[in-house]
Amino acid sequence: MRANTRLCKQLLAQRRTFSSTTRRLDNYAFIGLGQMGYQMARNLQSKLPPNDTIRLYDINRGAAEKLAQEMSAQQAGGASVHVADSAADASREADTAVTCLPEPQHVKATYESILKDELPTRPGPRLFIDCSTIDPTSSREVAAAVDKALPNGQGHFVDAPMSGGVVGATAGTLTFMLGAPESLVARSEIVLQRMGKRVLHCGPQGAGLAAKLANNYLLAIENIATAEAMNLGARWGLDPNVLANVINVSTGKCWPSEVNNPVPGVVKTAPASRDYQGGFGIGLMRKDLRLAILAAKEADAALVLADKASEVYEIAESEERCKGRDFSVVYRWLGGKE
Repeated sequence: MRANTRLCKQLLAQRRTFSSTTRRLDNYAFIGLGQMGYQMARNLQSKLPPNDTIRLYDINRGAAEKLAQEMSAQQAGGASVHVADSAADASREADTAVTCLPEPQHVKATYESILKDELPTRPGPRLFIDCSTIDPTSSREVAAAVDKALPNGQGHFVDAPMSGGVVGATAGTLTFMLGAPESLVARSEIVLQRMGKRVLHCGPQGAGLAAKLANNYLLAIENIATAEAMNLGARWGLDPNVLANVINVSTGKCWPSEVNNPVPGVVKTAPASRDYQGGFGIGLMRKDLRLAILAAKEADAALVLADKASEVYEIAESEERCKGRDFSVVYRWLGGKE
């Protein structure tokens, strides 16, 4: 009996302790609600505690309002949602701000507007996470601007481009390539893992983008080579399924041959099997290839296949039968049998 009494007293003491050490409420901003950002923001908001706040902004206010309505209608809860009038408005009281924007000039202009006026002091350092795919030099320039505007550790800027496409963004299975000092990795991971499945720390600020662009340069080349090889085999009379099986157990195996095969019907789930709809748009591949070439020139690194690959994607995208489709549509442009 006495043991039970002591246990009850201990439980009551623990409850009092828990109730008196409540978690500090956090404010979030999410800026850029395109195809990727829209889904990322949805996942982030749904996994935040109800007492937190997230402010949304996009140049298309209708997109922000639509998402806010969808978030508010959720039965599962999540952070409270507000639509901001500008990027600066969204970020003013934010402890953590996430940006997901199309081009380097958009990222620079957005952060210029955020940092233009003096930001109020927050209880702890602000964290800006940029998930845009831009060149590392532009990203480092923005990081320097944040350090200048928020000196002495008041604010930090990290790069975290992602891989996984709209499907991954919707399912919350994205992989993020993080460029940040060791001291910011844990805090960044907590936010990013609410929008994705994996966070790969690539090194200091800018390293995430360097890794992303190096990977996508390789992907751009592999995709063209796979399309050429599959077209070559077909013209020699090989069954494309047989050729794909040979490649995928041999040294030519790669993601474009195994997962995103460019020949319709070879991989049922690949964009090629649905008229190249969905997937990774050829325009996005052109953009990433352009950024990789720019970064390579700045690093004095030779990319001997880059110019020809860029030309292939540019010409293919200019044709109506390929425009707006998955980048594996290069196979169609080559004249491959469908």
